Amino acid sequence: MDLRGYIMRRFAVGLHMVNHAQHFDLAFISVNRLRERKSHFVVGDWIMDSGAFTTIAKHGDYPHPVSEYAAQIRRWKDCGNLLSAVSQDYMCEAHMLARTGLTVADHQRLTIERYDALLAEDTGVYLMPVLQGYAPQDYVAHLAAYGDRLAHGAWVGVGSVCKRNGDPRAIESVLLAIKTERPDLKLHGFGLKGTALGSGLVCELLETADSMAWSFTARKARHHGDRSRSGNDYREAQRWVDSMLNRPRQAVWSFL
Repeated sequence: MDLRGYIMRRFAVGLHMVNHAQHFDLAFISVNRLRERKSHFVVGDWIMDSGAFTTIAKHGDYPHPVSEYAAQIRRWKDCGNLLSAVSQDYMCEAHMLARTGLTVADHQRLTIERYDALLAEDTGVYLMPVLQGYAPQDYVAHLAAYGDRLAHGAWVGVGSVCKRNGDPRAIESVLLAIKTERPDLKLHGFGLKGTALGSGLVCELLETADSMAWSFTARKARHHGDRSRSGNDYREAQRWVDSMLNRPRQAVWSFL
């Protein structure tokens, strides 16, 4: 497969403090951080995450109907430039399957059903479909299940990869399987950390990615005695992104 031309274009900084969004060109903010918020916030380009991982881990399902998430999208879409809202998917890691008591195929089916229901809500915002699975062939099967829902050149999330950051080859295999089947798709990687982002191939196969690894890194440093570090300081995020840009394989990065 010719990989030329597949260069990651943009990187979204995951933020748990919404007011920090103003400091970044592209922010990634969970709806879970917005539900109790009273006022709008300053932001440029941003992506709204559905909070799927936290929600499924806590409840084993979505406690609210799709219409509630759609209402949140409508409520916040006038803040800055909301590029996309991520659909409400079902992760396929073993511990998530144990949490729901369902199979990979069940989670794939539910992910599509939730996506269809959200589309019917007509939010006026691009809804990012999410491919789910665990083995590479799972994702290919999910592509087939989506069928013509995934238009040519669609921007599509790749789920169940954030817990595999320590093994970039596993992530590469998943992305390659998807790109081999549908080279036109623009892929988004959720929750990637430095190890995965150190793979030139991962970066080449992704259009966009997000990460909150900066906060974990800062909290870990503070735990080990560096009291100057804080997982709540947006400057930590800025430094972390700079460090990613300066990695040995930085030639594959083209952050806009």
